[in-house]
Amino acid sequence: MAQTPSGNGFKLDVPQPKGVVGKEEALRMEEEALAKLQREKKYTPSVSTSLPAASSTFLKSKPSKSSTAAPEPSSSTSKPDKDLIVFSESKKQAEQDKFRDIDVHKLTNEELEDILIYENFDTDSIVSRPSSLLGFNLSASYPGVNACSSSHFQSGHGSTPSHQPTPLFPSAPFPKPGTFQNGFTPAMSPFMAPPGQQATFIPFTPIQPAAAMVFPQPTVDPEMAKLFHKIASTSEYLKNGRSTSTGLDSSKAGAASLAPNPPTPQPVVTEPSNTSNFDWLDLDPLTKRKAENEEASLASEGPMLTISAVTAGDPWDAVLESKGNTSRGSPPPEAKVSLAVHSQHRRASTGASVTRSHSLNISETSSQHKPTLKTNGAQDEEDAQNLEIAAFCKDVATLRSKFPNDDISTNPGFVLSPVIAQRGDGGDNSNSVKVSIEISGSREPVTFTCDVSSPVELLISQTLCWVHDDLNQVDFSSYLLKVCGREEVLQNKHSLGSHEYVQNCRKWENEITLQLLSHSTMRRDLARTVSHFNKLGHKLLMVASRQHSLGTTSSGQSSNGVSGPVEESMAMLTKAVCDLAKLYLRSFCHPSPSFTSPPLPQVVEGGDATEGRGVKEASGTTDHLQFTLFAMHGIPGTWVSSYEKYFLMCSLTHNGKNLFKPVQSKRVGTYKSFFYHIKWDELISFPIAIAVLPLESILSLTLFGVLNQNASGSPDSNKQRKAPELLGKVSTPLFDFRRVLARGTKLLGLWTSALGPAAAGPAGSRKRVPSERVVLQVDFPNSAVDVLYVGPKEVPNPDAHALEELDPDLRRKLEKICSRASNFGLKQSDHQLLWDYRLHCRRDHPSSLPKVLASAPSWDWASMAHIHSLLHHWPSLPPVAALELLDSKFADTEVRSVAVSWIEKSSDDELADYLPQLVQALKFECHLNNALVKFLLSRAQGNINIAHYLYWLLKDAVQDPVWGQRYERVLGALLCLCGSKLRAELEKQTHLVTLLGAVAERVKQAGGSARQVALQEGLENVQNFFQRNSCRLPLSPSLVAKELNIKACSFFSSNAVPLKLALVNADPLGEEINVMYKVGEDLRQDMLALQMIRIMDRMWLQEGLDLRIVNFKCISTGKDKGMVELVPSSDTLRKIQVEYGVTGSFKDKPLAEWLRKYNPAEDEYEKASENFIYSCAGCCVATYVLGICDRHNDNIMLRSTGHMFHIDFGKFLGHAQMFGSFKRDRAPFVLTSDMAYVINGGERPTSRFQLFVDLCCQAYNLIRKHCGLFLNLLSLMMSSGLPELSGSEDLKYVFDALQPHSTDAEATIFFTRLIESSLGSVATKFNFFIHNLAQLRFSGLPANDEPILSFSPKTYTMKQEGRILHASIFSFQKRYNPDKYYTYVVRILREGQNEPQFVFRTFDEFQELHNKLTILFPLWKLPRNTYSIRYFSIFFFFPNKMVLGRTHIKEVAAKRKVELSHYVHNLMRSSTEVIQCDLIYTFFHPIARDDRAEGLDATPKAPEPPMSPNSGRVEGEVKLSISYRNSTLFIMVMHIKDLVSEDGTDPNPYVKTYLLPDPHKTSKRKTKISRKTRNPTFNEMLVYSGYSKETLGLRELQLSVLSAESLSENYFLGSITLRLKDFDLSKETVKWYKLTAVPYF
Repeated sequence: MAQTPSGNGFKLDVPQPKGVVGKEEALRMEEEALAKLQREKKYTPSVSTSLPAASSTFLKSKPSKSSTAAPEPSSSTSKPDKDLIVFSESKKQAEQDKFRDIDVHKLTNEELEDILIYENFDTDSIVSRPSSLLGFNLSASYPGVNACSSSHFQSGHGSTPSHQPTPLFPSAPFPKPGTFQNGFTPAMSPFMAPPGQQATFIPFTPIQPAAAMVFPQPTVDPEMAKLFHKIASTSEYLKNGRSTSTGLDSSKAGAASLAPNPPTPQPVVTEPSNTSNFDWLDLDPLTKRKAENEEASLASEGPMLTISAVTAGDPWDAVLESKGNTSRGSPPPEAKVSLAVHSQHRRASTGASVTRSHSLNISETSSQHKPTLKTNGAQDEEDAQNLEIAAFCKDVATLRSKFPNDDISTNPGFVLSPVIAQRGDGGDNSNSVKVSIEISGSREPVTFTCDVSSPVELLISQTLCWVHDDLNQVDFSSYLLKVCGREEVLQNKHSLGSHEYVQNCRKWENEITLQLLSHSTMRRDLARTVSHFNKLGHKLLMVASRQHSLGTTSSGQSSNGVSGPVEESMAMLTKAVCDLAKLYLRSFCHPSPSFTSPPLPQVVEGGDATEGRGVKEASGTTDHLQFTLFAMHGIPGTWVSSYEKYFLMCSLTHNGKNLFKPVQSKRVGTYKSFFYHIKWDELISFPIAIAVLPLESILSLTLFGVLNQNASGSPDSNKQRKAPELLGKVSTPLFDFRRVLARGTKLLGLWTSALGPAAAGPAGSRKRVPSERVVLQVDFPNSAVDVLYVGPKEVPNPDAHALEELDPDLRRKLEKICSRASNFGLKQSDHQLLWDYRLHCRRDHPSSLPKVLASAPSWDWASMAHIHSLLHHWPSLPPVAALELLDSKFADTEVRSVAVSWIEKSSDDELADYLPQLVQALKFECHLNNALVKFLLSRAQGNINIAHYLYWLLKDAVQDPVWGQRYERVLGALLCLCGSKLRAELEKQTHLVTLLGAVAERVKQAGGSARQVALQEGLENVQNFFQRNSCRLPLSPSLVAKELNIKACSFFSSNAVPLKLALVNADPLGEEINVMYKVGEDLRQDMLALQMIRIMDRMWLQEGLDLRIVNFKCISTGKDKGMVELVPSSDTLRKIQVEYGVTGSFKDKPLAEWLRKYNPAEDEYEKASENFIYSCAGCCVATYVLGICDRHNDNIMLRSTGHMFHIDFGKFLGHAQMFGSFKRDRAPFVLTSDMAYVINGGERPTSRFQLFVDLCCQAYNLIRKHCGLFLNLLSLMMSSGLPELSGSEDLKYVFDALQPHSTDAEATIFFTRLIESSLGSVATKFNFFIHNLAQLRFSGLPANDEPILSFSPKTYTMKQEGRILHASIFSFQKRYNPDKYYTYVVRILREGQNEPQFVFRTFDEFQELHNKLTILFPLWKLPRNTYSIRYFSIFFFFPNKMVLGRTHIKEVAAKRKVELSHYVHNLMRSSTEVIQCDLIYTFFHPIARDDRAEGLDATPKAPEPPMSPNSGRVEGEVKLSISYRNSTLFIMVMHIKDLVSEDGTDPNPYVKTYLLPDPHKTSKRKTKISRKTRNPTFNEMLVYSGYSKETLGLRELQLSVLSAESLSENYFLGSITLRLKDFDLSKETVKWYKLTAVPYF
């Protein structure tokens, strides 16, 4: 019959043999044959895999008549007529008889080859081979094209070339969405994944197998199969027949698609001996789309073979696949070669099905003309490969082999507890801690006290003494101490107190609980296994053994040597398409799995390459840099309507600076030829020689659009957009990773700007929009040889000791420049000085290397000899100092490699502190394969903490619109190196945060009461997840949760409505884990701020200063979502203050009374106050240095132990929150009077406030020493996309805040003034008050888990306490705390008690009771008394608090006693509902202070009364700092304490000094006046200039303290006289001096 397809223009007449069966009969026979083969399974293994949902098959699915038939794969399309299989019964029987006559086992390979090349063999048998034997997969990952089916023929059963395939043509052409002008159809960008799909990159072994699919078997009997198996092993078949075979060899290489987007990996059937190169590298298998209820499963640990026949391919595969057709017989082998490109896991896309028949079959107009595709060597294949990715895969494989799984030091399988180095005991007076160790088999734990400096090994040996009698037989090194409640172990070689867990226990005063385990019993559930290593090792061995050919066109010759013009044109067209396909493959796709990376090009003598193309050195060329801007494709429709002209700005940069003035292209419009594109075809030339270009030179191309004034839109918007708009940009290195200059055509993917109309999302958005890729074609000169960059030979470096000494002034100037913390403010002359004297800097100032390199006048080829020589002879820098060399201003590969070698010296725990910056530094690397990537991956293999946090940082970084592709590749390498067990844990975490994000979104979108319903429904889904498995939390790999405590879960009422989650600890010895999950806010800035605070804390600890900083964890788990650790037993300041009403922020006592409520014992309260002083000092310094703004009382929290800490860092680096035009943050930092009340222990300043000031100044000066580090860390994060860290001005804020050029004394004075300014600021309290009003809610009493009264930690009921029969005010008493106040004694008589009970309550506490009663009950139910004064009735509710004059005096207390007596009397006569409520019984319940005050005869002991007036008594001490430099004496008056005044009142002290003898009083200096305090803080510098040391040795310093009085003479408070010859003026002296009654001038 003749068949003419309807869409391809080809027409073919096929002779119809006689005795043809009908269509239905053919299909029935085909199904029966398949069923028979499935039953027997004697000659082939059962192969199963899953089909993509959108794929189609060549065989139409029909119900089988046999109950034993194999299941048929589903088909989405009906089978066309062209797929009918034609049988000839007689010929078929004869053919089978002929095969039966052949003894397959006795045939030699030579005999089989003779049969294969015998042209007339079985030529009379014209039997059509079933299409299932012909095709292999051509599915595409392209919108609008479905995956097609593939050949399912097994290895070893290849078809003989004696069968003539039936020509198949499509009934309709496959869709052509959009094509380039040169005929190339772009696929979806490899950088952006469409919704619901995930882009994959390098084909890795999938982590999760899916369902299986049964392959339909070819219609051959077992005897034919044996013959095919024999034929497949012959050299003739291997040489000519493989390209047409659909056996296993085709599966090895797979069907290639030119599209860059492979699909989600499908489950595979495996064979140990067949694995493709780097199949184990899967860039991000965890992000594949799964059903929410799908359980995470591990990949098989055995070696795997991917059956690529079911993968989807690109429609252009069909163009590159040619199948010769002849009228009869078997075509020559060379006419049947198809393009077999590498196997990639591809997505099934949507649209019309594409089958094998879509291949472009070049039909024969004459049997004498046969254009062919012939196989080419590896050289042609290399043209289609991304060599950089191939080399990266190879290096990752090498890196993996360096970490054997049996090495427990690099593969522990458990988490090591982080270690924080600190000096001494961190300021704590006690070095001993109590340790409790659980031992398996023991009912009671072993408890003992040890020193924090004790090594962990010592604790293990002490514990083993309880278990073993003979310790000689015990190997101490085989035991570990695991932290109870956390899946982490202490490090045996470190001291106990150096572990972060132990330090936190000491901070919170929690018991240190550990568990003794041996290595054999310790769970190593995250270790890399033997099978994992073997699988990787086997696959890597297959790298060099495979090679895969890429077809290239060749004009076929006819039998008489004549080719027609049509065939030649067709061959030329096919070659052009093939070249374009290879261009696209190497531009946007990943290398073939079987591709072996070629050796790097090298230059040998004579200028020739060692192999392959010719090579010449770049330094020997005389050409200037030039290239052609050809065209831009994939133009969005919005650009066409919005812009009339486009131009490109071409820049050549290095180290972030232009090497030459940018060149602008001509302005052109869009063209339409099947699609819109912009065509320049313009030669761009830079007048700079290639010979002088640095190796890391970057070509940056920026696209601008000129607005179309006639475009639709409002006139106003057009007026605002007259200037050219930035539409996108792209950069490419001029030299590739092999150091070869760019040549030939490049396709560059343009990243569109958020400013243009085509942009999606707001500016600064990190979302990678799955839009059509805009591709720019750039043509570089295509020379016959590779231009290779070869660096110059390093110049000799002179010996540092041979340098001549510098002039003293020059030396001091150089020292001053080198000691600067940053390059801010350096002049050009300073840079020149650094470079000219770089060898002196190397000898005297090793830390100045970044400044010296930044001062290099040029980085061209010739300069590299001096730069690299200097670098290699420079002393090693500390790891933290070497971080600066990874910044964007140092692009040189050698500089960055040396910096990484220095950073490698840091420990894993130190490295974890700087991981975010190192991840960002990957952007500044010129190529993917670099030293920094290898360093991070190697550390991640040896430490689970590093691998865990690196995973989440990379997961967040892949959203970067420009660098996301690079991060995805690094993430894929990490996942493959870390092992299947850790991958499974990370997959579970990813699934968990996905579920939590969905719940948080639902709760946020719901409103009112619906939020609680949405929360409960969502938490049920999360609970179902935990029912299947426990899960480690993203916050820390040592936190393992097994389920939710749903009753304790809720949500916060803030704008983001974050979830408050309570998780049950998987360790029965651990406590509940409380976290917050938030969506809608970018938590990366919080992560950065918390990282900086954590680094500050570690610096302070290393210097022996423990400021009791609260470090909590926060991690971003995706775009605008993340998880935050909740600190237990803490409340916001607003919640504490509003207990005293909406104006509670203006009161002084709320914080102190809240702490006293939770710390009723005096020693507990003193400890909490001390914690408050230290932590408040740390908060003040940290928030000032980082410029933390938006500091209202809901962003500051206080723990019941007294630790204060800040949360919510949405505003920092001085970006203040605005209230209209009003700047809300007007104080340098938050320090209010209620905080000062806790610090001082009362209203008056005490020596405790001086301690607070000293702590602040000491912490500030310690941080200032590391100014450069903080600037470097923030500078590395400038490219992260944080809106408030984007320019040098943001860094300048930190630079100015740290005052790096000031001395410590000057910085102390500076920060003291900041403390005074903050404490005196009314704006902070007003800001708190405004926030209280904004957050005001009519919520009644607190929730059940909160105290009902501020001074009572619990709520009590009548049932618990017993009914109160009578209550009255008995008396009042005067007390001190430390200020004087009055308390009222309440006499209470309860039912069943014979003796009355006395409790003590203040007037403020009575007022709080009344305020809360008015919330609970209407006014008419509350106590009242009526006094009649003539015609007026006065309703008495509660005494008025406002009192004229002094409040805490006896007269006021007596008056209030009477008023409170009336109030209590009427309260007890109120309704039963009132007098029996919990609020009343909680108020009258005895608390700790009532127990101490039992026995009214014992009057509370007050502190020392004020001094009686005594003019002759002098007391007190003064703290001075005395130093001398540059002929100047510096006297810093710091503090004075315990002053005594003449009349016993608080004086107004100030200090006056003289240098004696001084008859004319010219040396008088004095400080400012401090008002109404006995303990003033001055921190003022008194300076005496122009005095030599000899002169000062003859002088005495007289210091007098006086009180300034406005209405009388100033009076004397004390004095000291110091002989300056007794001081060592070469160093600073800080000391307290006792005041005496020495006369003064």
